[in-house]
Amino acid sequence: MFVGVRFTLRTRLALMYGALVALTTVVFAVIAYLTVSNELYQNLDASLYRATSSLLAVIRKEQQQVQKPLTPVRRGSRSSKQADIFEFLRRSSMRNFVGPIRVPDSVAEDVEDPVWTAVYEHVLLNSSTYVLQVVNKTGSIVWRSDNLLLDSLPRFSWFESHGGKIQDDRILTNYTVRGTRYRLVVMNGDVAEVAAAYPVAEVDATLRRLFALMLYSIPLVIIFSVVVGWFLSRRSLKPVDTITRLAQRITAQRLSERLPVANSNDEITRLSAMFNDMIARLERSFEQVKQFTSDASHELKTPLAILMGELELALRKPLTEESVRATLESCLEEVERLNIVVQGLLEISYSESGQASMDTELCDMSQLVADVCTDMTLMAEQKHIELRYAINNNLFVVGDKIRLHQMCLNVIENAIKYTGDGGWINVILDQNDEYIVLSVADNGVGISQDQLPFIYDRFYRVDKARSKSIPGSGLGLSIVRWIVEAHKGTIEASSEEGKGTTFVISIPRA
Repeated sequence: MFVGVRFTLRTRLALMYGALVALTTVVFAVIAYLTVSNELYQNLDASLYRATSSLLAVIRKEQQQVQKPLTPVRRGSRSSKQADIFEFLRRSSMRNFVGPIRVPDSVAEDVEDPVWTAVYEHVLLNSSTYVLQVVNKTGSIVWRSDNLLLDSLPRFSWFESHGGKIQDDRILTNYTVRGTRYRLVVMNGDVAEVAAAYPVAEVDATLRRLFALMLYSIPLVIIFSVVVGWFLSRRSLKPVDTITRLAQRITAQRLSERLPVANSNDEITRLSAMFNDMIARLERSFEQVKQFTSDASHELKTPLAILMGELELALRKPLTEESVRATLESCLEEVERLNIVVQGLLEISYSESGQASMDTELCDMSQLVADVCTDMTLMAEQKHIELRYAINNNLFVVGDKIRLHQMCLNVIENAIKYTGDGGWINVILDQNDEYIVLSVADNGVGISQDQLPFIYDRFYRVDKARSKSIPGSGLGLSIVRWIVEAHKGTIEASSEEGKGTTFVISIPRA
């Protein structure tokens, strides 16, 4: 019927809620019906057991009274104590008699069982509902209740001959008299056999009313639960509709907008907060892309403009060997600068996309740092900078030797660039319990505290006006941080403007 129909989440929640309530209600109704039915029949059986037991108790009391020693009587009088023990029942149950059964005074005085009093009041004195029958030990019916008329209840011997289930000289079964179904208890006592029956029509009527109540109420409960589920789901999902509507308005040009976050800790609030965090990350990424594009364009624009100017100038003036050579040398310098920028961009691009390869091996950091310091000594001497280094021997890490060399080179070269003539640079390689620690300190221009958090950003140059005279692409420290993190290490920078900068790089020991 519903093949191909796609319900909304709100409808599915309402239907699932209704199905859950329906299942719970049906299970509860079945359990309640069975429990009530069982309780009603158990109570009925208990009442019948009490009725038969109490009637046997009265007959036993009457028998005891009959069998007491007799006192002398006057001549001509009869021995009334020798009367039949069932006489008190016969006197109360003539065919044309309408009224209650009376307990003999002698018996009533001796009956101490409180149950008997209740039985006489509610059973024997109201025999229109209960059906009672007493059979003596010879098998003759000595008394039956008026509502039994000429019919009789089955005897204990009949159940014995027909394989009835007998328990403690009792029979409990269902029996039908003149089309009326009864719950029957037959008790075989020592003085008589007592049968008590009660029509189950009242119990059945009660169960039918209970069943009808459940039959009509369960559909109403299910319908009500579906309607309530619909409104609850609508109310619960209303914030989702709001989030959807507002999220559709957020575009690349409107990333500054945020979703409203309620002052609660439910799932919708966490979803809104998560969306806002995601939008904030997207906004930062867009800003970084814009900044990267702007910086890359600026860095590439300068050498390209110089190249174009040099070439145009060469074409306008007479070509001589010296002028051609000078022009080519100038163009080569700009091409090298372009190559550095492009290489740096490729390095960062590969690192961010996860495509950069790492050839890990056991590397001697002591030898690697010593080689870099030796190579950079010439560059330092050109600026009259004293490059001092203290390197502990036999310090090893597991990593990419080429990348680690590039990392050390960039840091030391950066220190030389931003250290004035006559300055100094200290390079220290040491170790602790877990890391190989490289420290590069200088007494150069330093970095202000407000600029220190941005030194690893791409194309970021401290004091851009002064940095124009210092060669570089602004990608060196970005590459250094990527290499350090790729080796599961850390890099920290501390600086004071005008007094110098210190970089500390920690790489896990091999």
